[in-house]
Amino acid sequence: MTNPRQLLAGPRLGALVGRLWAMTLASMAGTVIAAPLLTGGDTRLTTAALGAVLAGYGLFTLLVLLLRVAPRSERWLSPLVGLATGLIAGGTRFSSSPPCSYPQALGLEKDDLVQALGLSFTASTSALAVGLASRQAWQADQLLLSLLAIVPALIGMWAGQRLRRTISPARFKRWFLIALTLLGAEMLLRGLT
Repeated sequence: MTNPRQLLAGPRLGALVGRLWAMTLASMAGTVIAAPLLTGGDTRLTTAALGAVLAGYGLFTLLVLLLRVAPRSERWLSPLVGLATGLIAGGTRFSSSPPCSYPQALGLEKDDLVQALGLSFTASTSALAVGLASRQAWQADQLLLSLLAIVPALIGMWAGQRLRRTISPARFKRWFLIALTLLGAEMLLRGLT
């Protein structure tokens, strides 16, 4: 529920879809391909590895520099980033690593960045649902718990949107990277314990 809302809340949906369509389709394909990993074993190692990537990227970008993608490289790099995103999402249920860093490397500003993340997360979540359904891995008994989580998630989104309107782009990126680093560290520790 939150991902489509984030996708539709921004001002430039058509332009972002036109720019990120190859990444999005490749992400969906990778997610469906890797979804069987969730039904067949322990994902602690992949979660720890993803956490290390998130924390490393966040720290690197905070302390060193923000990577930039040249416009001429975007055409071939977008599908590769999408495929990596999909494989990670399909194997870990988590679709935030490459799509968090790649739109930043494209130079998207905060509103476009948030909307691009909504596009990526909506596509990955939809593809993961298809991948899990094809393996009969749905757990209908947890549907009520998921529905109950929507209310606090929407409240958090509302608060985040209000905060985003008042904060400078530099401060937004800094706090975004700090949050990404902390999330990665938590995933790394959770996967190793």
